Amino acid sequence: MTNRLTGKVAIVTGSSSGIGQSIAIRLASEGASVVIDYVGQPDGAHDTLAKIQSAGGKAITIQANVSSIAETQSLIDQTYTQLGRCDILINNAGIEKEAAFCDVTEAEYDAVLGVNLKGAFFLTQAFVRRLRDAKLPGRIINISSVHEDMVFPNFSTYCASKGGMRMLMRDLAVELGSLGITVNNIAPGAINTPINTALLANKPKLNALLANIPLGRLGTPEEVASLAAFLSSDEAAYITGSTYAIDGGLLRNYHEQ
Repeated sequence: MTNRLTGKVAIVTGSSSGIGQSIAIRLASEGASVVIDYVGQPDGAHDTLAKIQSAGGKAITIQANVSSIAETQSLIDQTYTQLGRCDILINNAGIEKEAAFCDVTEAEYDAVLGVNLKGAFFLTQAFVRRLRDAKLPGRIINISSVHEDMVFPNFSTYCASKGGMRMLMRDLAVELGSLGITVNNIAPGAINTPINTALLANKPKLNALLANIPLGRLGTPEEVASLAAFLSSDEAAYITGSTYAIDGGLLRNYHEQ
């Protein structure tokens, strides 16, 4: 593994499992000091920490619910207190709730938009303010979804949050460019993560999905992490304002059954 990120500090939200965990491990393997953010899975966060440390990397854990502005500010403040800086922000934390549009409750809407969009918005704001004041460049990478563009019936709140994340990224790429801060989205398709456990167990549903994926398989968290590592590095210094789909071709081939 290269050391493209030596000397950098990265926050990865929701890094106690799945894609977030893989990104945290990958960034640490490339030399970054990583902040493992978690909410309700301390065992998962400690697992991420142990895997990073056993490979010779450096990381700390911080509990912060990104849907709380006070906690997002605390996450940034604690990062600076413990590690002295922050160069890379990976907005990975996300949730989804299935419900027909006519049945969505205010609580469900607030929960999904609170984590997926509000959380990313205000954590990014706190991150950027520090960089702006210190006149330092930075990297913002949002783990979005193919559903920032592709319909997902019965997940209207999730689609709204990811569509919002797409436009937020585009706007901030323009607004923050003069500060040397790049902003990009990664849009995973079907990835083999804990959130898809039920799908993996439902063979007919899984086979129908695979039929829509030209590469014929699910992606891995490690494949998403490799793209995040590239976008975090100086090799991606001239890349901003774009969404990178990592979906095996699903977006280009999808159609409702």
